[in-house]
Amino acid sequence: MFGIADYGAFVAAILLFLAIPGPGNLALITSTGKGGIRAGLAATMGVIAGDQVLMWAAVAGVAALLAAYPTAFKAVQWLGAAYLAWLGFKMLAAKPGAAPILNIRPGHYLRLALMITLMNPKAIVFYMAFFPLFVDPVRHQGLTTFAVMALTIAALTFVYGLSATLLTHFLAERLRANPRISRTFEKLAGVFLIAFGVKLAVSR
Repeated sequence: MFGIADYGAFVAAILLFLAIPGPGNLALITSTGKGGIRAGLAATMGVIAGDQVLMWAAVAGVAALLAAYPTAFKAVQWLGAAYLAWLGFKMLAAKPGAAPILNIRPGHYLRLALMITLMNPKAIVFYMAFFPLFVDPVRHQGLTTFAVMALTIAALTFVYGLSATLLTHFLAERLRANPRISRTFEKLAGVFLIAFGVKLAVSR
């Protein structure tokens, strides 16, 4: 199919990748909890936009460039780690009744999810290694093959983001009845963001 060796396996691999806990999932959950369905969908679009940038950057060979200049790669890696840790510390330091860490504006959530996605340079290397696994060397159609793969990932990410948003919104409505539980989840989200930042900083 359009030069993709095993489209079914490709779809399954993307769904598995989406389900793995990470900064993108946390951005969706946090945005929905703060701003509702509209914010969750805006964050989903931010993740999709970030993924598209990283995917086409990988196709263009940016991953090879970063590998050739490890200092530049490390600088971007530390920048992403610092950004995630900064968000996490802000959530941990928030006082009860204080203004939300993330302003409830759909455009803000889109930018937040986009930044979190782009600040993970390891994703570029992932896409660079991931695409060749499913490209049929005989039926490969050049950019058409990569375009179909990119559109598939975008569509699956939207469906996944919509599902995660609706589920989070359903649970958030019940959590708002108990402010203590809500604050606990916010603190846990902060801890996870810091952990993701540390993991990104120390990864090789």
